[in-house]
Amino acid sequence: MARFYGSMQGTRGEATRMGDTKNGFDAHVRGWNVGVRITCRVDKDGKDVIEVWETGGSNRPGGLKLLAEVKEAKQHD
Repeated sequence: MARFYGSMQGTRGEATRMGDTKNGFDAHVRGWNVGVRITCRVDKDGKDVIEVWETGGSNRPGGLKLLAEVKEAKQHD
């Protein structure tokens, strides 16, 4: 079973992908000069972490800037 799941829609229809605990999940959605990279991973405590990074798009692929980090909340007993 997939730990992470993503989908996208374009002119050639929908595409879906899965990621697991070991490899995570990575997506880069971009225009020519701006884009975002989404990474999903599992932290040392076994919790999901999703990061959103600003990129330079297809024209300038380097230079990532972290925009947001979403962490799985700790379960309350």
